[in-house]
Amino acid sequence: MWRVHRHIGMGGDQLVKAVAGDDVEQRLGDSLRDASTEEFEKLRDECLPLEGAHDLVVELKRRGHVVVLASSSNEDDLDHFLGELGVRDVVDGWTTADDVERTKPHPDVIHAALAKAGTRDAVMVGDSRWDIEAAATADLETVCVITGGWSEQELRDHGAVAVFDSLVELREGLDSTPLR
Repeated sequence: MWRVHRHIGMGGDQLVKAVAGDDVEQRLGDSLRDASTEEFEKLRDECLPLEGAHDLVVELKRRGHVVVLASSSNEDDLDHFLGELGVRDVVDGWTTADDVERTKPHPDVIHAALAKAGTRDAVMVGDSRWDIEAAATADLETVCVITGGWSEQELRDHGAVAVFDSLVELREGLDSTPLR
């Protein structure tokens, strides 16, 4: 379990190899990803937005930021969560699995989001080492929240420029970040 936990936030195309090795990836990778998709679909409705997620997006837009959600989720899952968050009409765009070849920690999703934003002047908001690494490879800073199971120190050690305990705290502390 600790291996799985340390890889939360890494994309599914990277996860099997990272957790179980090359042999398992070659023999079972596709079937494990298919099973994961089927199992997640059963649980998806139990996933609720984190407190403050909607308000953070609204505040970023109020401040004049272009907001693009950098996701490698499939279109169906992303559509579901856009509805749950209530931000479909607030954000400027989003990415899906169709927009990327490789998921985090590779920067494909970051590059796709930047293309949709029409700018390279951006800051990543994330909650894992994999977010920070993907953003850094794309020459972006990352502001993190402790929602992905990584400690403040681990996130800072991997390069987060700021770390907050929650999305509510991040929204309240935006002026102390590159998102000011």
